[in-house]
Parts: sequence; structure tokens; C-alpha cells
Amino acid sequence: MFDDIPVEVGLVHAGERIRKNDMYVEMGGPEIKEKFELVKVRSLDVVQDDAITVIGPDISDMEPGKKYPLGILIEIAGAQLEEDIEGVIERRIHEYANYLEGFMHLNQRYDIWVRLSRKAYNKGFTTLAYFGRVLMRLLKNELPIIERMQITFFTDPEKIPAVYAEARHAYEARDARARGLTDGDVDLFYGCALCQSFAPSHVCVITPQRYANCGAISWFDGRAAARIDPKGPIFPIEKGDCLDTVRGEYTGINESAKKRSLGQVSRVYLYSAFTYPHTSCGCFEGIAFYIPEVEGFGIVMRGYRNVTVNGLPFSTMADSTAGGRQVDGFHGISLEYMRSPKFIAADGGYERIVWMPADLKEQLREFIPGDLIEKIATEKDVTTISDLVTFLTKASHPVIARWKPEEAGTVKDALGASPVFSAGEFPFQAGGFKIILKNARIYADKVTIVPIKPKRPGRGE
Repeated sequence: MFDDIPVEVGLVHAGERIRKNDMYVEMGGPEIKEKFELVKVRSLDVVQDDAITVIGPDISDMEPGKKYPLGILIEIAGAQLEEDIEGVIERRIHEYANYLEGFMHLNQRYDIWVRLSRKAYNKGFTTLAYFGRVLMRLLKNELPIIERMQITFFTDPEKIPAVYAEARHAYEARDARARGLTDGDVDLFYGCALCQSFAPSHVCVITPQRYANCGAISWFDGRAAARIDPKGPIFPIEKGDCLDTVRGEYTGINESAKKRSLGQVSRVYLYSAFTYPHTSCGCFEGIAFYIPEVEGFGIVMRGYRNVTVNGLPFSTMADSTAGGRQVDGFHGISLEYMRSPKFIAADGGYERIVWMPADLKEQLREFIPGDLIEKIATEKDVTTISDLVTFLTKASHPVIARWKPEEAGTVKDALGASPVFSAGEFPFQAGGFKIILKNARIYADKVTIVPIKPKRPGRGE
């Protein structure tokens, strides 16, 4: 099936990570503003079957070590195809791309990040057409109802914006459709195991009011995928009995999670970031992180490049969140979940949100209660926990009602030092042991980080 592809293709390569020192080129990623992957159902007469086009420099034209934009447009046609399948196939791009030896694909939609290894390039992987051929063959093999398919790769920064705008419009239209349903309106939820090659114990639960963490699969997408491909990675979950309406715990979800995670996860709360939070893989769009000093949550999205109010960047917190674990206070989320009335509803919802990037707040403005919008701090308002305490106090944020009387001043005044780090789980090595601090708060007047350099042997040593 893949004799004409210069690298191996198979499940064995899923989960392969390509580090910066090993990569030939990078496409998309956090430093590229406009990138996307979009699937559109078209009429049979406009799709040229098996056509692959690269608009812009192909891999052989790219400079080693450089970063390039990337847009992937897959157009499909077939008498039995419906628009509901578009998001499902988009998510399959992630799965099948990672079957390629030396080819790493992360994230989804407008967050894609691709790296090609030097080893793969040296084997002859010099064109995106190889990637396209693999996608075509695997998708048609899995979904025979696809009668025609053509793929266009965009790497020219001047050509991407127009199609990027079309992609963002398509994502928003799909998301808006799903907002009309509640979790109580349906008899089935759906699960997705597409990311288990990266996080074996993770199983995403998709409900009308809780989108997949990646932001790419709605309840409608899950329903379409399970119908078309009953043995695929997206499957129905019987709701069973509701054990807790506030936290969102269902017997059917618990049974499915236990089975799919091989016993690693036995209980799941859909609407809480504590005790039994929904697991996170690594493709989540953002993180809701607990800030114990103020009893509230901050939110950071994958594209945010600065450190957050707790002194940590997205990448550091992502390491504490991902892997299919249930970590109190570090909660992988999608943008669409933040538009849901069930967004961490058991923990207080937006009355518990105290910080988020300014761009994100503007993006969510119509979904945040009007009386709270100016009470949530951004990087333009505060940069430290001490500043955050002062801001929340002056703004009369509802979260201050959760503070104990002795906590009502600034943290610096109360403890004599500014907080420099807080985390739900903080591991470090000491004396040959790995020590894990749970819900850690570390305070210091000053922190100095000095690299340890090995001693040079003297003469005669």
C-alpha cells in the first residue's frame, strides 16, 4: 500500500516526538499565526480525485531548521457524505499523520504543528505529496463512502489568509450548532480514543455541553463518526445513571473510562477540575489552572507566549496536565467548553475565573457574565499573585468571598514574601529521590537559578 513512500508507515510510529535538534523543518507551530487543517464536502463535479497540490515552497525548497506556515485543505465528495463528517475527518489527520516515520503532527484545527526529521528527509521525504498520499489511502480505506478526494497544501504566507478565514468560519458554524443542545437532551455521549498513542490512559468524553479537549469534535461529530465507522476510535457511551448532577458523574462514563484506560481511571467528573477531573491528553486547546493563593482559576491558551500570573508558561503547565492523568487543579480544556454553561460549573464557573489573557477575554466576552467581565484580570492588569490579590479585592470579585479572614490582605503583607510558584503537582529530584509536592505554594524574597558546571580536571589529574 505504501511502496512508493520513502519512510515506513504504521501504528508503530504513532507517538514519535521529533525534538528541535533532530528536525529538518517545522511547519505551523506556536510561532506561526495562521495555520489550519480543513475538510470540506464538495459536489462530485468539483473534486479531482487523487489530486495533490502544493501552493508555496515544497519540502525540497525549504531551508533546514526554518519554520514555515502550513494550511491543509482536504476536499471530499461522495453521494453518502454529509457535512457532519468534516470535523471527524479533520481529527483523523492527526492520527494518520503520526503513522509516518519521522513525521510529527500535533494539535488540530488552527493550532497544527508539524515537524519532519532530518532522518526522514535523508530517506527521500522531500515533498508534502507523500503526506497527502498516505492521508488519501488511509481515509478512503477507512471510509469507502469517500468517492473522490483532493488535497491542497498551502505554505505560501500570502495565499494562506483567505483559506484560513474560511476555516475559522467553518469551525465557528459547527461549534454554534452544538450549543443548542444540553447534556440532558440526549441519551448517548461519545468517547474518543484518538490520542491514546500519546496518552494511553486518556479517553475523551464528548457531550453536547462538554466539547472534546482538542476543540475539534462536537457531539454531532461524535455521532456521525460512530455511525459511519462503528469500529473506529470514536464510540458511543451509554449515560447510565447520573450519580451527581452538579459535578457531572455518570455510571456509563465511569464504566467506559475504566475499560478504555485499562483500570487507570475509574471515575470522571465532567464539570469539575478537582478530585476526579476529566483526563487530558496533550492536544487540549487551553488549561484551566488553580491558583491556591486566591482560591480561583486562571486560563491560558496554547498560543500564549508569555508566562502566566503564577509565573509559569503554558508549556510547563502542559507537562503537568497531559498524559492521561487526573491532576487536581490542572485541567485541559477546549475553547468551546469555555462557552458552555457547564464550564467547571461544580467549581463555581466564571465566578471562579480570576485571570486570563486579554485576547482570550475579548474572544469570550459574550459568554462571560456581564457583571464579571471587568473583574477578571489579564496580563495588562497584573503580573504577580500579589498584584492579582490587590486587583481582585478592588474589583470586588466574587472569589474573595471564599477567602478566610486572615487571607484578606495581600499575600506579600501576610507572609512577608511574594509568591513565586504555585502548582497542583510539583515534582523535583533530591538526594536520589523523586519528591512530589501536592498543591504547592512556594514563597521567597529572591530566587537565583545558577547552572552547575562540571569542574575541569587540573594538570596531572
